Amino acid sequence: MSLKNGEIIIIGGGIVGLTIAYQIIKRGISKNIIILEKENNLGLHTSGRNSGVLHAGIYYKPGSLKSKVCIEGGKRLKAWIKDRGLKTNPCGKIIIPTKYEQDSQIDLLFERGLKNGAKVEIINNKKLKEIQPNTNSITNRALWSPNTAVVNPLEIINQLEIELKDKGVIFIKGSKIRKINKKENKIHTEDNLIIKYKYFFNCAGLQSDRVAHMCNVGKNLTILPFKGFYWKIKNNDAFDIKTNIYPVPDLSVPFLGVHFTPSGDKKNIFIGPTATVAFGRENYKFFEGLEPLMLISNLFILSKQYLMNKNKFRQYVHQQSLQAFEPFLIKSAQNLIPSIKLSDIEISEKLGIRAQLFDNKKMNLVDDFICTNDENSTHVLNAVSPAFTSSFSLADLIINSSKLNKE
Repeated sequence: MSLKNGEIIIIGGGIVGLTIAYQIIKRGISKNIIILEKENNLGLHTSGRNSGVLHAGIYYKPGSLKSKVCIEGGKRLKAWIKDRGLKTNPCGKIIIPTKYEQDSQIDLLFERGLKNGAKVEIINNKKLKEIQPNTNSITNRALWSPNTAVVNPLEIINQLEIELKDKGVIFIKGSKIRKINKKENKIHTEDNLIIKYKYFFNCAGLQSDRVAHMCNVGKNLTILPFKGFYWKIKNNDAFDIKTNIYPVPDLSVPFLGVHFTPSGDKKNIFIGPTATVAFGRENYKFFEGLEPLMLISNLFILSKQYLMNKNKFRQYVHQQSLQAFEPFLIKSAQNLIPSIKLSDIEISEKLGIRAQLFDNKKMNLVDDFICTNDENSTHVLNAVSPAFTSSFSLADLIINSSKLNKE
């Protein structure tokens, strides 16, 4: 049994945990920080597996936490990346209606973007084809977001780790939490390590609700994991895709639909992600990370959502849940690039799992970021997109709202 002492403990070495540590040091709050990561390397889960898109702040309801931090956070992250010479693909994004009835959503997204401070423009097919020749809008209207960019998430995570180590942050890897003793301010791990803390931040992503439940926090909240498969275009010469191409989303569910995304290094064009119920929180391969009891519980929750049609949940099931199957995926892709065929794409190694929060009391999927404070801890329970984009501003928001900031 060994003992470690840290003033501030951060559980989880993803983008949110790393930027919280970065900002705590930068703001002079503390230099005595330990980051506890259950894996042997950083970036093995959500933060290292996301699409890398730096969002421009178009989708989010004005006044929401997402809208407050996305644009400022994106600017800060871009500047941080530029200062370090890391790769960025400033390719922009077009959002295209794939059905006539979606045309009014262009106006809604445009208004949201303007209110949130994003740079957006409604364009016609002539301008659309200048940006991306092999696309077309059935309503002769689309939305253009020139400030959307794409980065390599792992490159950013690795750089943050290097800089935090240089600033004296201690990383404890390969250590899973067994229990948390709130009375004694101690975290016990499965490898017989005891970490004493003054304050801790729960940034455990896919496991964040389980960590919170150890502290009797957020008992009504549960992570529902959704698996995101990606395909990629075998040869982009025939399509010459240079920008992100998204469908107009159904804003009643927290998924944006299958879209085209250039990689940060401009070498690949990815198609995806899907939004399929995962068989476990870390179920990246079929027989890997299976959690049968969790799956049964989640399917029960989702079936109730379907029957109640909460937030038009049936539309998600009918439109998006089957897109892990190639015929459904290619049909969605053809709504954006009509000439693309199944023979033009192949399954990619890129695969992520979204840590989507569900509120068991309200019986709905949580859309906005959620942070819950306990006596000596803050629990980040719904750090979904655009958490990566917003990371530095989101970190400040979490620190400002925590009880640590009020001591």
